[in-house]
Amino acid sequence: MSRTVRILGTHGVPAAYGGFETAAEAVARFLVGRGWRVVVYCQVPGDQPRSEDRWEGIERVNIPIARDGWLGTSEFDLRSVAHASRFRDVCLTFGYNTAVLNTAQRALRIPNAINMDGIEWSRARWGPVKQGILYANERIGCVVGDRLIADHPEIETYLRRRAPARKITMITYGADAVHEAGTEALEPYGLTPGGYLTLVARPIPENSILEIVRGFSERLRGRRLVVVGGYDPGADEYHREVFAAASDEVQFVGGVYDRPRLDALRLHSLGYLHGHTVGGTNPSLVEALAAGNPVIAHDNPYNRWVAQDAALYFRDAREAGRRVDELLESPGVAARLSAAARERHRSEFTWEQVAGEYEELLLELVQKNARRRRRTNRTERA
Repeated sequence: MSRTVRILGTHGVPAAYGGFETAAEAVARFLVGRGWRVVVYCQVPGDQPRSEDRWEGIERVNIPIARDGWLGTSEFDLRSVAHASRFRDVCLTFGYNTAVLNTAQRALRIPNAINMDGIEWSRARWGPVKQGILYANERIGCVVGDRLIADHPEIETYLRRRAPARKITMITYGADAVHEAGTEALEPYGLTPGGYLTLVARPIPENSILEIVRGFSERLRGRRLVVVGGYDPGADEYHREVFAAASDEVQFVGGVYDRPRLDALRLHSLGYLHGHTVGGTNPSLVEALAAGNPVIAHDNPYNRWVAQDAALYFRDAREAGRRVDELLESPGVAARLSAAARERHRSEFTWEQVAGEYEELLLELVQKNARRRRRTNRTERA
């Protein structure tokens, strides 16, 4: 039985964009180490012909796309599905944004597991038209996916209202534990270990950036709040509000995409502030737990399940400020939260565990695919 999987729906490997790419890389590496043949579809800029190569034992199908944004992504997904459908191998698709294209695999009886992400269509940042497109594709994904992956119990519950329970598997997001990181990565920002808190998130309202910044800036802290993310106050009203609310102790450092540098920022911080209000298991929160960060998180079922007793929780700006006081003024609280973060990561969010659960699911589909092919061959011979 050939253990082959084709991974679609991400920008590809090596990971350079976000959570899905990181997950695809981690799962692909794990499977290769377990003897699988893994093919990952990679979006590259340009209009040259498609190419194929290998990276870290992973086969890459590089598909050049000249357009940016949703149109470019949709073109990439279309070409990826068309190519993958030639081979009848099991597919693993990250995201349902273009699930209408996955009807091709369904029609050809190619097993396809779809990671359904969070409730992506509900995010206000998309606007009503894109929200409608995403909602339609979510419903299509629930029908055409052979298996649906939920990354959080709340997402599993949500999907069970839209698809049979037998199709749904709960597999979280993972992160590598961070125990060591040099302090030289802090020098460009003028930071010292233990002299700051971190906030890592897209600068959008649903991530509670404004509430966190306002709460932190209520008074002088003697510590900095290091805000990681791409802000453009000249072009975005929400970004302007965040900047206006920030005290001199809030430091905006832009996007940080270099993994060792981000690991160092996390490891040497006093704690991590997390304001996400929608979605399932958030990668940034898991990575904070993996670095042993005491967490201050928005109080909602998503964050409560992920962080559990590794966090203090807030609902508004004033409460966020009080939680910062509690963390900074109580070394015992910080130590307790840090130990709980390490334990929570070990118990649920290591890549070995998460990728192992992906392998179990994919083995089921490979076996199903093999049985289906044998039946087809017998029918053709008869």
